[in-house]
This record gives sequence, C-alpha cells and structure tokens, in this order.
Amino acid sequence: MQQFRRVRSGDVMLAVTCYGNAKNPPIILIHGYPDYQGVWLPVVTELESDFYVITYDVRGAGGSTAPLAYSDYSLEMLSQDLVSVIDAVSPERPVHLVGHDWGSIQSWESVTNPELGNRIASFTSISGPCLDHMGYWLRGKLKQPSISHLSALLLQMLKSWYVVLFHLPGSKLLWPLGLAGAWPWLFRLTEGLKRDKSQCEQRSQSRDGRYGMNLYRANFFRRLLSPRQRKTEVPVQLVMPSGDLFVSAALFSDLTQWVRQLYVRQLKAGHWLPLSQPKILSRYVTEFVMAIELKTLGAQLEKFNVMEKVLPLSGKLALVTGAASGIGRATALALAEQGASIVVADINAAGAERTAALARLSGVAAWAVNVDVGDPQIMASLALTTQEWGGIDILINNAGIGMAGGILQTEHDDWQRILNVNLWGVINGSRIFAKQMVARGEGGHIVNVASAAAFTPSKTFPAYATTKAACFMLSECMRAELADDGVGVSTVCPGFVDTGIATATHYVGREADVQEQLRKKANQLYKRRAFPAERVAKAIVLGIVRNKAVVLIGAESIAARWLQRISPMLSRRVARVDFSPN
Repeated sequence: MQQFRRVRSGDVMLAVTCYGNAKNPPIILIHGYPDYQGVWLPVVTELESDFYVITYDVRGAGGSTAPLAYSDYSLEMLSQDLVSVIDAVSPERPVHLVGHDWGSIQSWESVTNPELGNRIASFTSISGPCLDHMGYWLRGKLKQPSISHLSALLLQMLKSWYVVLFHLPGSKLLWPLGLAGAWPWLFRLTEGLKRDKSQCEQRSQSRDGRYGMNLYRANFFRRLLSPRQRKTEVPVQLVMPSGDLFVSAALFSDLTQWVRQLYVRQLKAGHWLPLSQPKILSRYVTEFVMAIELKTLGAQLEKFNVMEKVLPLSGKLALVTGAASGIGRATALALAEQGASIVVADINAAGAERTAALARLSGVAAWAVNVDVGDPQIMASLALTTQEWGGIDILINNAGIGMAGGILQTEHDDWQRILNVNLWGVINGSRIFAKQMVARGEGGHIVNVASAAAFTPSKTFPAYATTKAACFMLSECMRAELADDGVGVSTVCPGFVDTGIATATHYVGREADVQEQLRKKANQLYKRRAFPAERVAKAIVLGIVRNKAVVLIGAESIAARWLQRISPMLSRRVARVDFSPN
C-alpha cells in the first residue's frame, strides 16, 4: 500500500510517501544529492512487506518546497524537517533512519542531538559522514602530519573536488546549461549503472541540482572550520562501499569516539548503493533493525561490532586453518590487528584456543574450533556454524604438513596423508566457503597458502611439491571462476620460514631416530634463515587488500619462480640436487 502526503515544516512543504503497514517497525529513508526520494524505490520494494517505510523529498528536491536563500538549507533546518516527518508518520514509535550521501550527512545532525534520542531507534549511514566529525578528523591529521595522515587527507581532498566547485560563483548555472542532460551519462560512466526510468526518473533534475548546491554552501565549511562535539547513544550501522568515488574509508577511522554502539559493514560496491545493490542493502537494514527491535544486537551482529578504531578489515570475519601456530597463528593475529573477527581452526584444540585468546586482545571477536580440514563433513558443519556468526568473508587455507623423501620411498599411506591435508583441505575449504560467498553476493577473499615448492621441482620432496603445485593451479582456476562474483583468490608462496614445520616434517622410509636427527638439522637451517611467520602474515594481509593473484615471499621464492620461467632446463637440473639435511 502506497500513500502520498504533504508535511509542513516551518515555511516548507515536504513531499512524503509511505509504504506498507503502519503497524510494522517504521523506517525512514533519506536521499542524497542530486537525488530525490525515487532513488529508494528498489530498496522500498524489498522492505515494504516487513516494515512501514517512509521516504520524502528533502527541501529543494522533487516535490518539496525549494527555499531561495542558501541559509534555509542549514543542518538545523534539515533536522527540523525530519522531526516534522516523524511527528506526522510515527508520533509515538521511534523510527529507524537510513541515510545515503547527503541524506546521511543531515541525519547525523539529528542522531547526535540528545533531545531526539528517544525518537530515533537506529541509524544506518551510507556514504555520508557527520561534518562535525569530519572537522575533527581534519584537525587531527593536520596536527600530526605524518605520511599516512597526509596521504589520507590528500585522498579525501581529491574525492571532494566537487565541493569547491559548488562554492564558486555561477556554478549553479552548470545544471541548466547542460549538466542535467549529461547527468545520466555521467552516472553510467562513474557507476556503471543505468537508472530505471520507470522507477527513478527525476524530471526536476535541473532544479534539484541548482537548489541542492545550497546544502554544501550552507553547511560544509561552516562545520569543518567550527566543528562541534557530537556524540550519540543511538546504535549506528556504518555501510562502507569499497569503490566509493566521493567518500574515503579513512574518514570514519575515529568514529568510535563519537558513537558508542558502532557496527561496520564493508562490501565491494560504488557510491550509489541504493541503486546498485538494493537487495544486499535491504538485508543489512533488515538484520540491523530487527536485531534492535528484538534486542539481539550482541548475538546476531557481533562480527560487525567495532569497539576501537574502524580499520581496513572491520566488520569482516576471517577463517584461518592451521592457526594453532606458525604462519596460521601469525596471520590470524595480523588480520585481527586490521579489525577482522577471527575463526581459528586447527586439529590442535589447545593451540587454537590460545590463538583465539591472543586475537581477542586486538578488540575483536574470536572463536576457536577443532577441525580436520581433510574431512568434508566436518568442514561443511563448520560452514553452518560460521553462518551463525555472520558468514565468512576471508578464508585462509593454511593448514599443511611437511614430507620429504623420494617418490620410490613414498608409500600409498604417505600420499594419502599429505594429500588429505595439503590438497583436500584446500579443496574442501575453498569449495564450501566459496559457495557461501557467492550466494551471499557480497564478495570475499580466499587465500591458499602454497609454497615456493609449487614451482620448484625436486627429487627431495616430490609429494610435498606436488600438493603445493596442485594448490597453486587450483587457486588460478578459482580466481578466474569467481572474479565476476567479486571473490578474490590469492596464492601465497613462502620460501623457508621459521615456523616449526621442520620439526614436524615426515621423512619417508627413515627410522624414527634418523627422522629426529634430520628434523633437528632442518630446523637449524630454518633458524639460520631467520625469516619469521609475521612477515608472511603481513604479506598475506597486503595480498588480500590489494587482491593480488600471487604473493611471493622470500628471496628463494622469487628466485625459484623466475628461474622456472626463464630457464626451465636449469630448474630441472637444480631439481636433481639432494637437499636433504644430511
């Protein structure tokens, strides 16, 4: 059911549309610039069966009044408009706000107003920071002008080029002189989207574009230069599209100092999320609103809860196999330091719990699970369990074992043992969790930890090299298959890393006492190399952030890769050398 109405706010008349049953939880969707309420129609379609959904044209847009003076577009007046709408559509029940772009910017004014705390149940912010928070963010970067701070500042300045343009004399003439007609083309060029004219046609584009510039002129520099302390007790869900051309993620890094209950969701998308990903956005809103309505925030949204800083992987859930020690533990801790919640999986239950406890010291949620990665049923059960924690966004297939000895000495049972962990463990994890990532539609990343042995033939460790080469090729195939679904795949190929794997390597065909001697000698060689697992973990995190296809780690890995490419014949000659630690 759809109802149109006019709501008075001072001298302004606001065009308001209500959808669904008024007895359901009320959600108010507030559009940005240069949009009008029609931009929300794809989202409304998803929400109206479960909620009482309200959209309205902000002053200066669509069917609402457009005051002439830019001073009539202040944040204070925009907040009063929202109060007028709330009074009209939900006078007794607190509303859930969802704001995009300028709709989010103006919503912050109301959300951080303590007098409105009992009128607003929650706020979902999309691509629109609080200008006061942004003012303090700018001050902080300038007070401590490090390279990282200045880089973040420069990036946001480049993204905000249009703000300066909108303040120039005569800039409003851009809309009637051709920008209105060119806007659909520019929109497709920057976002790769074509507006559905049957739903989102904006006949008042030129008028709305001109008057909407007053939003910037009335507020932007005023608030940046004289920011106010604006805190809130309202639960806030921050949705951060990674491909936003206008708002950088760094703007929200210090948001927890202003918001006590902050939940962060990141996904691969552009700025106009309501049009590009309406189903995913609607699911985010539904889950957040219902968690608040049912008072189940902690249980349902734990992985999204940010207690300290908003970091590159905040809101993500990472599963790391073989994480009781070595590269797995170092990677789990490195991911936690970047804000990701962690599922620590290992056949060593005590070691897994220790890693989880260390991860929690970074202020993230962490769970320890006892699994055999080679068992598909156990991995499938784990996948169902992680769904209850919000689903896996990052998978690190790290579990592996070492094995040395010639092909003639390697028995069938030896092959089964190493294939079960080093190859089937990767296949099981990749297949099961990739299906979940694709079904969820939010992208993700899979890292398969192979080895320099993947492209280094050797008569010393044929079984180990075979499993790692298979892992490498599997990763390459998966990367091609999953690219269109937004799931990245990286193959990590370390060289000699001091992780303790040498002390657990199985030397086929050798007596127990001889094996122990060989392990000690091999471990001494690894110690001399002095290449710690933490350096591998750092490279893995960088590979995820940059979506690198292959991550070569260590001089020996890089040299072996290039040797195989430049001179396969020489690589085969080197393979005949016995590298056993005799």
